[in-house]
Amino acid sequence: RMEGINIPNPNHFSIPGTGGGPVTILNNKFLANSDFFTGAWPAEYGNAIAGVFDLQMRDGNNQKFEGSAQLGLLGTELMLEGPLGKGAKAPSFLAVYRYSTLSLFQSLNINLGTNAIPRYQDGAFRVTFPQKNGGKIAAWGMFGVSDIDILISEQTDTSGFESYGSTDRDQYFGSDMFVGGINYSKPINKTTYIKAGVAASTAVIRAVNTKLQREIGDLGGGQFGWIVTANDTMLNYTFKENKIHGFFSYNKKLSTRSTLQAGINVDLYMLNYQDSVRQFDGVTGILPPWRKQWNTQAQWPVVQPYVSYKSRLNEKTTFTAGVTSLYLGVNDKSFMPLEPRVGLSYQATATDRFFAGSGLHAQGQAPYLYYYAMTTQNFDPLEHNPDRIGLMKSAQVAGGWERTYKGLPVRTKIEAYYQYLYDVPVEVRSSAFSMVNAGSGFGRIWPDTLQNTGTGRNYGLELTAERFFAGGVYFLATGSLFDAKYRGSDGVLRNTIFNGRYAFNLLAAKEFKLGPNNRFTLGGKFTTVGGRWFGDKVNQNATLRAGEIIFENEGFNTVQNRAYQRLDLKLGYKWNYPNLAWEFGLDISNLTGAKNILTLTYVPGLDNVDTPDIDEGIREEYQLGLFPVFYLRCDF
Repeated sequence: RMEGINIPNPNHFSIPGTGGGPVTILNNKFLANSDFFTGAWPAEYGNAIAGVFDLQMRDGNNQKFEGSAQLGLLGTELMLEGPLGKGAKAPSFLAVYRYSTLSLFQSLNINLGTNAIPRYQDGAFRVTFPQKNGGKIAAWGMFGVSDIDILISEQTDTSGFESYGSTDRDQYFGSDMFVGGINYSKPINKTTYIKAGVAASTAVIRAVNTKLQREIGDLGGGQFGWIVTANDTMLNYTFKENKIHGFFSYNKKLSTRSTLQAGINVDLYMLNYQDSVRQFDGVTGILPPWRKQWNTQAQWPVVQPYVSYKSRLNEKTTFTAGVTSLYLGVNDKSFMPLEPRVGLSYQATATDRFFAGSGLHAQGQAPYLYYYAMTTQNFDPLEHNPDRIGLMKSAQVAGGWERTYKGLPVRTKIEAYYQYLYDVPVEVRSSAFSMVNAGSGFGRIWPDTLQNTGTGRNYGLELTAERFFAGGVYFLATGSLFDAKYRGSDGVLRNTIFNGRYAFNLLAAKEFKLGPNNRFTLGGKFTTVGGRWFGDKVNQNATLRAGEIIFENEGFNTVQNRAYQRLDLKLGYKWNYPNLAWEFGLDISNLTGAKNILTLTYVPGLDNVDTPDIDEGIREEYQLGLFPVFYLRCDF
């Protein structure tokens, strides 16, 4: 969330129902300190079971004008900030804009994993008006626009395919988001203050897919490649989610040791989903008439009131307790009357702190899942019933030990957690499907009729060692050991797709002083994560009909991809002058050119010699290889 508001997905090229995307809209130039919660978090946060990222914008400089301009392979960027008046209480502004086209990569012969050119632009602004007696009004906004055309029909090489597209269609895809609002904060007296805000947002995802029929032919000059023999538009969709947001919080200091917070978060959803499809039958080759999968205009609220209490029981112990409630107006099953939260922190010594927290959490589904008209294998349309599924729930507990070291800029932390998931949406028919695996691909999901009878559990151990920047050196090392399992409607305990079982990151850098004003930075990062899971047998008929891989229920998630590994190198040089600074940076991602698997794709009739243990037609698509990115920035 941003500025107290539950914002749309802040990523370019976002997919409906997911929280990610390949390029972020967020920019550290306009962000202040932010909070990231996992395991246990206060009662003011709701409609989430995995984590919370609470973002705040910073105010612009109200004393002098400043700016930053940047030119690089990933885009051209400009930031400006400064006062809108005179005096210590003058209003201020902050504005950032970025425009990017990756056409320069093609001219430099750099492989992006796609011949398509992603185009995107984004920006943000904030205008702050200080008020009397410590109050403040801020108007803010953020937007992102992105488009890409993935044209398989222009590909003439039979040896490879677009990593980010499907192998049987041209795709025209785009996503837009905007959110803007006004926030107000004011101290009522020495012990009480309030915060409130209203905002509006929109998120649009649009796509047109054209089905291709191809054969290998002679392109002339002894060259052979794919020839398009026929094409027909098979899918058009536009998903639009407009929302109105509001929040209010009341904060009261009850004594020198205790505080009370109460408030409410409200979102009004206004949804418009339009989707028409001609579902190509890969078995018979028949392309039937158009039919609508979505034709939805709907409105409903999300309401989350909460109250939280925090007390210092003594000089070493801090206790936090709270309760929230969640109501989604989509149906009468999406209501969680009480979600209790509790936390305890014990400062055992000046350097050692122990902490623990627990809570009950609930979350609604991606809104589009409530409304689609699904199709059985016999192509009989069946209206999906939005009243069948309710909230997914989680009971979780986490605890750990954090230590600082006297005289050293070092911090270490160890944390253990356990999460039990229940009321997870799974299919009514017996299958391996579960919503805990959603978000692992690049498209929407198409489950059969759902019900809240699935379960799952996650547990693990996380370790962190951090050296804060001092003496020109910093590092951060994190390690995680975990296990994630679930049960679908068939009752079989399986690995989740994301059950890599381990993750490790090491980030370090050294800054060298070259004279009184210049700095050279050398840094690196190494990451390795256990591979994702998939099935050991492909359902050939279902895969042919869908045009994408569908595994059999039996043996689902019993085969693991090899581990992800990446080594990055960063070089930087900075020149400092009075009122001006220049910086040149070079980031080389995947220095060793490791072939990390992005996804598995299906190519009919392809004999994949690289992975002979997988059914014919399945091939690996890889993430970016060695990938250099440079930038030149001027701060003034």
